[in-house]
Amino acid sequence: MENNSLVSEFIILGLSTNPELETLVFTLFLIIYVIGLIGNLVIFILSSTDSGLNTPMYFFLGFLSILDICTISATVPKMLACYISKSKVISFYGCAAQLFFFLWPVGTELLLLAVMAYDRYIAIGNPLRYAVIISRKVCINTVAALTILGSLNSMTHTYCTFRLPYCDDNKINHFFCEIMPLLKLACGETYMNEIVVFTADFILGICCFIQTFVSYVFIIITILKIRSAEGKRKAFSTCASHITIVTMYYGAVIFTYIRPRSSLSLEKDKIISALYAVVTPALNPIIYSLRNREVKEAFKRFVRRLVVNKGQKPYH
Repeated sequence: MENNSLVSEFIILGLSTNPELETLVFTLFLIIYVIGLIGNLVIFILSSTDSGLNTPMYFFLGFLSILDICTISATVPKMLACYISKSKVISFYGCAAQLFFFLWPVGTELLLLAVMAYDRYIAIGNPLRYAVIISRKVCINTVAALTILGSLNSMTHTYCTFRLPYCDDNKINHFFCEIMPLLKLACGETYMNEIVVFTADFILGICCFIQTFVSYVFIIITILKIRSAEGKRKAFSTCASHITIVTMYYGAVIFTYIRPRSSLSLEKDKIISALYAVVTPALNPIIYSLRNREVKEAFKRFVRRLVVNKGQKPYH
């Protein structure tokens, strides 16, 4: 990608241009980032090492944790660095890299949430054949395919955005390099870019949401056929966390991208972007751990192993 623009660097204005709020924003996002980083890392370790979580659902949950770590790490550290150094400058190619490494996990996560909904449908609707349909090989191949599709989506958006010329105005009214604020700065025609954004996000957003919605319609129908109240409760508890995350994530992404440019309000979009780019990835491990008995039990076993290993004295 060649830089054909007059602009060689951008200035990221951040969530607020009020200097009095910078300390509050810095502290808040630092806390959220640390919680998100530690929480997702713990979920990934538990899903990878605990034998009680050796199922496809937790395999996908571990991959979701990796995507969440990538999402918050693509945006928050640079924003925090801007507040510390008081320099809000990011290079042209640095901005392109940030956009790519942000869009990759976001697009991949939209696909993954749809796959996780289908996984729950098979687990509840066809439990006897679940291990055959959602085998370990299928899980690995699915994750590989989602990674490739997410990368292609991110690469397409990044190329289309940074092939545009940027002339004079280089102030990005956002807290990271996002597509819509960048299109506002472009001094060339952005109509085709808007079509690409709308088309890609319609496929990733609306289509995945419809697939997820249909999966849960069948899940609810199956749960209602269960006679015992305890059976219904256990079946629904395996889906409750996923429903919460899907609602938050899809809602924010669809609201941000699938709209005409004329209806954009960058001040409001910054808040919505913070929801799916920072808050939701940080909340995912909390939502899954608080509402999931198996994760809580795995965490207790993990802590006990740490305590035992720490208490053991080496032989001399």
